[in-house]
Amino acid sequence: MNTLIQLRNIRRRFQLGETSINALDDISLDIYEGEFLAAWGPSGSGKSTLMNIIGLIDAPTAGEISFTGKNTRNLSDDELTDFRGEHIGFVFQNFNLVPVLSALENVMLPLQIQGVAAHTAQECATAVLQDVGLERFIHSLPDKLSGGQRQRVAIARALVVKPKLVIADEPTANLDSENSRMVVELMRKMNRSHNVTFVFTTHDPRLLEHVDRKILLRDGKIESDEVSA
Repeated sequence: MNTLIQLRNIRRRFQLGETSINALDDISLDIYEGEFLAAWGPSGSGKSTLMNIIGLIDAPTAGEISFTGKNTRNLSDDELTDFRGEHIGFVFQNFNLVPVLSALENVMLPLQIQGVAAHTAQECATAVLQDVGLERFIHSLPDKLSGGQRQRVAIARALVVKPKLVIADEPTANLDSENSRMVVELMRKMNRSHNVTFVFTTHDPRLLEHVDRKILLRDGKIESDEVSA
């Protein structure tokens, strides 16, 4: 498998008053194209910080990040924004949908930000909403959708730019057990059909049976890194 992301000796330190907290402590990790990977562990283990580093939202205190062989350390803020928009999709636990926009308009939004023509954005958004099983709800506002349906819209929005990587930070945290399972199964299906790498965090060990690889974080360190049989 080709390497998509390399993390080398990543540290992320936060200063709270006079106290220094090591959220990530010397993390080295390779993530490969097409993987379906979960980072799990107790609250405060560093999962969300790791997602922010991988997604180039946050910069490490020390260490190097390479994405498709490109060292991201020297990219300007504008270059990082463009790079994220082109290569990375995000799914959030609170969905982060624009309440006054329909499902279709929410999914079109990333393409329109990139300057894609409206009719092309609509065609692409409609196709990916069909992929996630929401063709009957494309004109529905978020408050008319269930939690599981809203997360499907969020997954469609992440996929519409055809990213190399989708990052989902606790995507099932606000869902019941059945919807949590359905969302993870949908992400797995999209991982295979779109050939896109998925990295997500969870505190629910029951969801780990769906993944190729699981990384256990504890106190900012990788405690175990297991590939499924």
